[in-house]
Amino acid sequence: MQLQQLIDRHWVDYTRQNPSVQKIYNLLTSQGEKVRHDHIAFRTFSDPRVNIDVLEKPFLDAGYREMGTYTFTRKHAFAKHYELPGDEENLRVFISQLQTEELSPFIRQTMAGLVNEIPGESLEPEKLMFLGTPWGPLSYETYQKLRDESEYAAWMYAFGFRVNHFAISINGLGKYDTPEKVNDLLKGRGYIMNQSGGEIKGSRKQLLEQSSIMADHNQVAFREGTHGIPACYYEFTKRYRDEKNRLFNGFITQSADKIFESTNYYEK
Repeated sequence: MQLQQLIDRHWVDYTRQNPSVQKIYNLLTSQGEKVRHDHIAFRTFSDPRVNIDVLEKPFLDAGYREMGTYTFTRKHAFAKHYELPGDEENLRVFISQLQTEELSPFIRQTMAGLVNEIPGESLEPEKLMFLGTPWGPLSYETYQKLRDESEYAAWMYAFGFRVNHFAISINGLGKYDTPEKVNDLLKGRGYIMNQSGGEIKGSRKQLLEQSSIMADHNQVAFREGTHGIPACYYEFTKRYRDEKNRLFNGFITQSADKIFESTNYYEK
């Protein structure tokens, strides 16, 4: 699959799952903005059958290079980001994985059991990243127990392998050229912003500012009944240049740690 086809397919799946995304995209374009995306993000487990080394393959084959690594100690997660060389406006790729070996036997056994249910032919990278949840049926009791220890694990249990979020590049916007302006526009339309670590994570001094809405609630069928739980979210990113006029292309661990919490459970 060609790179643009791959990205387009992720976008279609993402917007179908998360109605707020298309509404925000349409809101900005209706006001004359040309929306381009800063990065796309995925989640997975450290299991070698499905880990970062597996999900990164389609992007490496398309010419991406690994450019940074990040460790999230409290969330027991690890991540890498990738860029297309020579293009400041390239769609960056961010892939994180839950370090299940650092967590309780319950999480280790549950996650390993989920991966065991994936058909062998679906473990191919281009199939895996669109797979969703091939395991089941889902248990709301299990989901809640996972949440007690790891929101990340609970999210993966409920939503599986799919794009976790896209991020709009504020650098590419005209009228809404700061995180404050974007956030004010969205709050005026009733969207709930992620307040963890502050509404805007990072700073101009750090060369990166980020904000995001809290994830849409999706209705998910569990054995115990259907429940609305947070799915995916939309992020907004502003990048700055350093003293040598080089655009900062990476991520800040402390800020990304708080952005992860856009999928934390909250009452709708």
